[in-house]
Amino acid sequence: MVDFDVVELPETDHVAVGETAPDFTRPLVNTEFWEDRSLSSLLADGPVLLVAYPMDGAFPATYVWNEIADRGWTDAIDVVGIGISTPYEHGTLLAERGVDARLFSDPAASVLEEYGVANDLDGMTGIVDARPAVFAIDEDRTVRYAWVADEHPEFPPYDAIGEAIDDLTA
Repeated sequence: MVDFDVVELPETDHVAVGETAPDFTRPLVNTEFWEDRSLSSLLADGPVLLVAYPMDGAFPATYVWNEIADRGWTDAIDVVGIGISTPYEHGTLLAERGVDARLFSDPAASVLEEYGVANDLDGMTGIVDARPAVFAIDEDRTVRYAWVADEHPEFPPYDAIGEAIDDLTA
């Protein structure tokens, strides 16, 4: 059995429903290569589900991506992740987990900061990770659904996100 403490996270001023999602450009990784891409370039093809998640290799990342795969969300919407891991680490996660998504690499956590979902890791000076969060964003960059964790570890409300995907893609 895994033994860990549940930690309450401080309040955050994150991007909320109805707000415009900040645009950004970062390396976007798939199983074959990576290239700099902007969020707005992805939205040109339809809505996006942006999933902020803890560093690759951490058990919450594995659980989140397994659940997304099990629910088949990548068949309904462009699902992209964002985390602090490098493109190499993202490539490994995608290959090992069989994740059918692409992942933005944000090692300096500047995009995570802009979205209000950066999390200072307790006891690790200078290390910032992603607070688990999910944003459903329409083609105009309007946030139609937002969920941000209040504690660590905390997992997204998958059923509510599924409903948001249905509403956004209907």
